[in-house]
Amino acid sequence: MADPSSYRPEPGQVPDSPGVYKFRDEHRRVIYVGKAKSLRQRLASYFQDIAGLHPRTATMVTTAASVEWTVVSTEVEALQLEYSWIKEFDPRFNVKYRDDKSYPSLAVTLNEEYPRVQVMRGPKKKGVRYFGPYGHAWAIRETVDLMLRVFPVRTCSAGVFKRSAQIGRPCLLGYIGKCSAPCVGKVTPEEHRELAEDFCDFMAGRTGTYLSRLEKEMHAAAEEMEYEKAARLRDDIGALRRAMEKNAVVLADATDADLIAVAEDELEAAVQIFHVRGGRVRGQRGWVTDKVEAVDTAGLVEHALQQLYGEEKGEAVPREVLVPALPEDTPTLNQWLAERRGSQVSLRIPQRGDKKALMETVHRNALQSLALHKTKRASDLTTRSRALEEIAEALDLDSAPLRIECFDISHLQGDDVVASMVVFEDGLARKSEYRRFQIKSFEGQDDVRSMHEVVSRRFRRYLQEKLKTGEWTPEDAEDAEDVAAAREVSEDDGRPKRFAYPPQLVVVDGGQPQVAAAKRALEELGIDDVAVCGLAKRLEEVWLPGEDDPVVLPRTSEGLYLLQRVRDEAHRFAIQYQRNKRGKRLKSGPLDEVPGLGESRKQALVKHFGSVKKLKQATIDQICEVPGIGRKTAETVAAALAQAVPAGPAVNTATGEIIEDETPAPAGASSERGTEQ
Repeated sequence: MADPSSYRPEPGQVPDSPGVYKFRDEHRRVIYVGKAKSLRQRLASYFQDIAGLHPRTATMVTTAASVEWTVVSTEVEALQLEYSWIKEFDPRFNVKYRDDKSYPSLAVTLNEEYPRVQVMRGPKKKGVRYFGPYGHAWAIRETVDLMLRVFPVRTCSAGVFKRSAQIGRPCLLGYIGKCSAPCVGKVTPEEHRELAEDFCDFMAGRTGTYLSRLEKEMHAAAEEMEYEKAARLRDDIGALRRAMEKNAVVLADATDADLIAVAEDELEAAVQIFHVRGGRVRGQRGWVTDKVEAVDTAGLVEHALQQLYGEEKGEAVPREVLVPALPEDTPTLNQWLAERRGSQVSLRIPQRGDKKALMETVHRNALQSLALHKTKRASDLTTRSRALEEIAEALDLDSAPLRIECFDISHLQGDDVVASMVVFEDGLARKSEYRRFQIKSFEGQDDVRSMHEVVSRRFRRYLQEKLKTGEWTPEDAEDAEDVAAAREVSEDDGRPKRFAYPPQLVVVDGGQPQVAAAKRALEELGIDDVAVCGLAKRLEEVWLPGEDDPVVLPRTSEGLYLLQRVRDEAHRFAIQYQRNKRGKRLKSGPLDEVPGLGESRKQALVKHFGSVKKLKQATIDQICEVPGIGRKTAETVAAALAQAVPAGPAVNTATGEIIEDETPAPAGASSERGTEQ
């Protein structure tokens, strides 16, 4: 670790003028690049007392071994040189946005004799017109497929184009009217280029004029009784409007703007950009970065602007750039953007109206992107290990909880009460171990009582498996109730054998009451080697049994992230089961009450008679005529249908008339794999 005073420039050596500076380490590698209005004032700020520096800045200056600078004429030149050096040297202490994927764009190769429409990724090429970027390549292909009906521009590769020209026969698109077939001379190069330019104009947002022209041609054709031509123009207009619908109208028709939003925490930041052209969202992209330097939101915006427009010129830089915070040197950035566009560019914060509302949408996307990035980060082994160690330290566990089980209760106003159990091993979800429970011991809404029941049932199965293997004997229990519980479950068929693996930590979704219920369930079974905690949603507090105050983990803690993921997964799994169970209950019919009647035979009965109503009217002999239905089964079906309570008549709410029940009854619910009944 170097002492900054060892390479501090002499007083008066640094000029008081705009410039760009580089910090290098002992191996002469560039580790940081910055720009300044006054090099003297900016560099002096790095060589003050280290205790007064931001921790990231202190790390940088102690890693560096030398500093050098370059004087420029204007602040715009400094901005351009800073961007060039960051790209060239890739300094480790500079904020660098990284794409989590390569974004495709819709490209028109106007630099070719016969322009081609295609999907392109990677760096932009000279003479190619780009639209986007898009989130998915299939979105581009869907748009192009609709547009080719009206603008039959070439989409084939050079090899296909050359071969078609040699054999004198166009490809399939030429025959179905989605290509003007310039390869065989159906149109001249000038006519084909005009089609490509019309395609570009329409994609650039100049849609109103073109649609109006097509509508006039359609009406004129209809008046002249050229109905086939009018119908074709009508279909062309419909295709163009469907293509336009894929890009929502968000701002006024003439608006060309990029909206940039930032979501950040202490360690990372996510940037989302919406590209609006002609009032429609034409593309979207996002970046994520580690905050390796001391930078605020305005600084993140400045870095984003450099990366976004550093290689762009002309119309690729919009008239308006909307940001959440203005950079420190906004006039310089405005001038730089204007030079790249060739005309004035407005850089500002939206204050009201549609633009502010759209900015809020972009910000929500940035928040989601940051959350998704943090979830993906959980797949990293080092991060997972750190998360487990933080949990062990916060909960005062003897070792890292390699297996975590989380329980959650779900119901709808006290009906269809269910519970879920999800399992995370080594910080990763193990979905084959998930289990679902139906609450059996009572009816109604009582989350605490439900939690006690579910934890008790799960660990009774654990004791059962230990009893089978001899690892646990009734003599180990503290009272007669434990012995009875063990013997009761030992007589079961042992179907969910994966309950044999005990967790090191049980997490419950809730606060003190739920934690106390889970702990009580374990104590009643004599289990004292499994830790319990609860994660409350309101403030993300961690509750421990018998504690009056929660454990508060730092918001940036990897351990808290892991507990949140476990809790959220349990909640999702419980909600999914509760909804499925409720849906099947609502769709159940009288045939579901017939014991021993499976799904196939229920469908065969309904198919044979046409409806449950007609099945009720059938005799036992008539039911026996259904393939697979014996006399005993037929008698059971007839008896069950005779005892079934008739449902109230269905009423058409529009007319008030009663609808006769002639429709087949829906299939009944069946138990799901992995459900603890």
